[in-house]
Amino acid sequence: MENTNSKKKMSSAKQKKKRVRKAFRIAGEILVGIQILATLVFIGFTWRLGMIPAKYVVGFAALLFVFAALLFTMQVVTRGKAIVSKIVSILMSAVLIFGSVYMYQTHDAIEDISGDTLGKQVHSVLVVVRKDDEAEKVWDTKDYVYGVQSIEEDSEMAEAMKKVNADAGKEVLTKEFDTLNDQVAGLLSETVDAIVYDESFSGIIEEVNENYNSKVKVIAQYSIESKSDSMTQGVSPDVNVKDEPFSMFISGIDVYGPISSKSRSDVNIIATVNPETKQILLTNTPRDFYVTIPEVSGEKKDKLTHAGIYGVDKSMAALEELYDIEIPFYTRVNFTSLITMVDLMGGVDVESEFEFTTSGAGGEIMDVKKGINHFNGAQALSFARERYNVPGGDNQRGKDQMAVIQAMFKKMITPEMLVKAPKMISEVSNSVETNMSMEQIQRLIQSQIDNGGEWTIKSVAAEGTGDQAFCYSAPGTALYVTIPDETSVANIKVLMDKVENGEMLPSDTPNETGEAVE
Repeated sequence: MENTNSKKKMSSAKQKKKRVRKAFRIAGEILVGIQILATLVFIGFTWRLGMIPAKYVVGFAALLFVFAALLFTMQVVTRGKAIVSKIVSILMSAVLIFGSVYMYQTHDAIEDISGDTLGKQVHSVLVVVRKDDEAEKVWDTKDYVYGVQSIEEDSEMAEAMKKVNADAGKEVLTKEFDTLNDQVAGLLSETVDAIVYDESFSGIIEEVNENYNSKVKVIAQYSIESKSDSMTQGVSPDVNVKDEPFSMFISGIDVYGPISSKSRSDVNIIATVNPETKQILLTNTPRDFYVTIPEVSGEKKDKLTHAGIYGVDKSMAALEELYDIEIPFYTRVNFTSLITMVDLMGGVDVESEFEFTTSGAGGEIMDVKKGINHFNGAQALSFARERYNVPGGDNQRGKDQMAVIQAMFKKMITPEMLVKAPKMISEVSNSVETNMSMEQIQRLIQSQIDNGGEWTIKSVAAEGTGDQAFCYSAPGTALYVTIPDETSVANIKVLMDKVENGEMLPSDTPNETGEAVE
């Protein structure tokens, strides 16, 4: 009897072990199955991202599937006891799922910044009263007379006045002025009690009216969305960026926050790119260059920076006319995106022509040495914005801005940064905008990963002479402008043509000026 009970116990123990082994085997097979599914999803999203050359995607997929097959075999050969392989399957599945989410989000981020989804522009409209006025909000101004410029139906200003009337609780009285300067003069002379205008014109107001900001206060700010200009509504130029030379306008706008905000263009750099010869020529044009703005100013001239107020395409048109070239692409960046991009790169090495201490106008007070400086994002911005403590003022600031862009370009095309490209694009998607299509961005990154190779990056800057002149955007008042040096402009045209025609720039091409190069 005792013998029988013992046999039964042994049999029961064996069956239990079999059940445990079977459960382990099934669990292992399920885990490997999940891993294979996660691998398929990951490869699918990697392919969808479109930045990694097909041969690398296929090779990586083969490795992942071989690894999954190995783990599956371990479950069968060891009859399901391979605990380590199960743990590895769980970890691999987690990594692949995380990677898939990352690839999905990055693809969407690229769509956000590319020409495939553009179409809106944000106007920040201000309601301003005199500094000593007791009003603190629009409700307090319901009996005020508002100074406005002519309001067309369905315009951004008409939409802003609807908001004013709603916040005031009634339709306020208005007085129309012909120009923004007349509006401001009407407020300061107490002809009207409040004025409404687009914040993008604030810089012009401050140029014309000394200490303007100390004489007024903002009691309301409205964000009004409108459709962008036709060239920014999802229509990307038909350029094969992988093989054909092209030019891109890099516009640095003088605001933080949403990149769709309407603003002056403080940084105006043209990148002339030849992907075949791997050359990039960066051309800086001073913000105060005295130019015409096609389809805006007629025969009258204005500062280049003011062109940005009327749309990025107007800045591009002014530069196309100046240099007699075509600029199919643009990229807009603001202060937020510059800081973020440089920090994601781990900082950049920027060459300074001079030793100086920044004034703090750009956010940081720091010592800059002549030669190479390693800057984080905030430091790079402060260096790029300094004009008070550097010889040449605005002209040198333009060169320093280009030095930062050049340092960023150099670092962007390194293998390390190409791997980080998806993360960088994802991080700055809200503060970068381009009309380059999703496919064109993918081709550029694919080509560099696939072919590698060093790029030659040269910098030139247009020269001019400071003067006082009347500007289209600020009628009635002479402002500081830079009169273009025609020889400098002509020499830059020669350099641009060389890059576009596939000619190698001479090694002694200047990095700082637009002097002639033979």
